[in-house]
Amino acid sequence: MQTERKKNLRGTPSLTDVDGMLVGHFTCRERPTGCTVITSRAAFSAGVDVRGGAPGTRETDLLRAENTVEAVNAIVLAGGSAFGLDAATGVVKYLEEQGLGFETRVVKVPIVCGAILFDLSLGDPKIRPDAASGYAAAKGASSDPVGEGNIGAGAGATVGKMFGMDLAMKAGLGSWSLSRADGLKVGALVALNCAGDVVNPSSGKIIAGARNPKGGFMGTMERLRQEGRTGFPGRDNTVLGVVATNAALGKAQCTKVAQMAQDALARCIYPSHTPWDGDTVFAIATGHWNSEKNPVDPGLIGALAADVLATAILRAAEKADSWGPYPAARDYPAKA
Repeated sequence: MQTERKKNLRGTPSLTDVDGMLVGHFTCRERPTGCTVITSRAAFSAGVDVRGGAPGTRETDLLRAENTVEAVNAIVLAGGSAFGLDAATGVVKYLEEQGLGFETRVVKVPIVCGAILFDLSLGDPKIRPDAASGYAAAKGASSDPVGEGNIGAGAGATVGKMFGMDLAMKAGLGSWSLSRADGLKVGALVALNCAGDVVNPSSGKIIAGARNPKGGFMGTMERLRQEGRTGFPGRDNTVLGVVATNAALGKAQCTKVAQMAQDALARCIYPSHTPWDGDTVFAIATGHWNSEKNPVDPGLIGALAADVLATAILRAAEKADSWGPYPAARDYPAKA
């Protein structure tokens, strides 16, 4: 196993452009899987929207507006299905060592939320992110540009599985951000592991998805329009996203931003939010932007978050490398 911090050129827009955000990856050497930690030296507001039918999550109930804890210390995205939730334990350990967490009468308790995706079909399924993986990713978290491609939680990601894994393609992890002249920043990070095809919403063209054995792409939605599908597509699914802003938002406002950011999946993934995807998007607000001079509009931030997350989704496909029988977009130009 290895700790990885960046494979990106400095200056490339990414989630860490948002003030206070730190990101660390851990990627397993033995097979493509890993985890990604999004954290900060100060606790931050967060919300979540879970829209897929097969989610695997940790500590998401406390993000509900009516519940007590107002801020969290980290979010963990991991491969390994439910086994990968163990990565959060290592993050909790590291943060406790740093003296971070929710103050109780006896100890500070680090608040770590998380979600997992299914990537156990690539290589030995006994190899998956564990507590040591999460600890290493948290320890290596930095403000460097986010690594993309076959790294961290996106290391074992694949797409286009509606007609079986033998027609799937490799995807990975992507990130992007925007910065306005008034200082507002919105960033996104995504581990792209969907059952559907990945489509560029500007052109309508598939960039990664179910392959046609004769060349090019099957065209999942076109085929579904022509013939019904029965049975169960590959279980190896779930898109995990995080959007962040330097504006000051509360939990309820962050949740609305996460809900709006989910629009990016509908724009770029055909189909999305299926019963076999656990699609989950977290929203983070660090509060570094001067909201006294700049009134915060959650609707505006949500619209920007969806836009930025859509770009991150496309980059997660475009920056991936092929693995085994699964070609990546850069190695599989469309012929149809």
